[in-house]
Amino acid sequence: MTHHWLADRTKSFDTSGIRKVFELGAKMTDPIDLSIGQPDFDVPEEVRRAAINAIQDGRNGYSLSQGVPVLREKLQKQIDRQYGHDDRRVFITCGTSGALMLALLVLLNPGDEVIVFDPYFVMYDSLTAVAGGKVVYVDTYPDFRIDPDRVSKAITPRTKAIIFNSPSNPTGATADRDEVRCLAELAAERNVVLISDEIYGEFCYDKPMVSPAQYNPNTLVVDGFSKSHAAPGWRLGFAHGPAAIIREMIKLQQYSFVCAPQPFQWAAVAAMDVDMSEQIAAYHRKRDMVVEGLADRYEIVKPGGAFYVFPKVPWGTGTELVEKAIEHNLLIIPGAVFSRRDTHFRISYAADDVIIERGIEVLRKLASGATRS
Repeated sequence: MTHHWLADRTKSFDTSGIRKVFELGAKMTDPIDLSIGQPDFDVPEEVRRAAINAIQDGRNGYSLSQGVPVLREKLQKQIDRQYGHDDRRVFITCGTSGALMLALLVLLNPGDEVIVFDPYFVMYDSLTAVAGGKVVYVDTYPDFRIDPDRVSKAITPRTKAIIFNSPSNPTGATADRDEVRCLAELAAERNVVLISDEIYGEFCYDKPMVSPAQYNPNTLVVDGFSKSHAAPGWRLGFAHGPAAIIREMIKLQQYSFVCAPQPFQWAAVAAMDVDMSEQIAAYHRKRDMVVEGLADRYEIVKPGGAFYVFPKVPWGTGTELVEKAIEHNLLIIPGAVFSRRDTHFRISYAADDVIIERGIEVLRKLASGATRS
């Protein structure tokens, strides 16, 4: 009986619902794909060239576990300039996901609690389970704002960490300065590690990104180049925070991921000097296009960042609407993938304008209920 061979740790969660839609899309001809959170622009040419040069120059071996010194020092300088924390250290990880996994493994003992805001990115609860922790959900419906009172009530003596993500996947919600400051101060006061997932930090359209690390020096920040420079396949992230946490994460990286891919680390050195404002401006426009195209048919909280909109379904459940959308060749993700509720769905507008327009057209039809039968 093969199931006797398997450990319990993966039984608490299923294959990612996003991957399921991704695989479905691969079988469809010309789908209107608004499902995947991956930029539709390419890695800038000078960054691609830096990766190719690194490969041609033979930089294909292991790097130090903590990353290529040139990149690490460049990031450290930028972080020191930004925060001025004596004790804040940075190292290079295998994507933001790698950083999150290492963080939870070094922070959690079995049974420790992690506060996660619902809706949440799919990995937060799964990785907490893998690390032996228990997720405590804090609801943010209907406006996806962080309520410090709810957070305060959710903290128990077993709370080890809070995972915060702004701009957010799946909602695109961007916390304002007061929300961020209150959360940062609460985490400091209750001696809980605040993990700030800032992978969408460049994609802020209405006001600049605010990191809780500005208010709480013990904040552990995870970030990377996957979204900002359209290189998710390069697995290039970084984490910075209190030296004591970073040191343990590096130690665990030595025995797991070993190091991030070396040629792409050299490319990241070049990427740090590339101006991405044109691409960000294009996504700002796409955000407006989706919100304007759907606002009269769907209940939408206007997202301040990332490249997602999380509308409420006008009928049925998120899953039912998504099934109906798939019949019309449209790929979107049901809200239940990211939440304990099934009342919303996620649109990714990281797509060509023509695809977005086709998607809006289908969604407008679906909202009226004319295509339900």
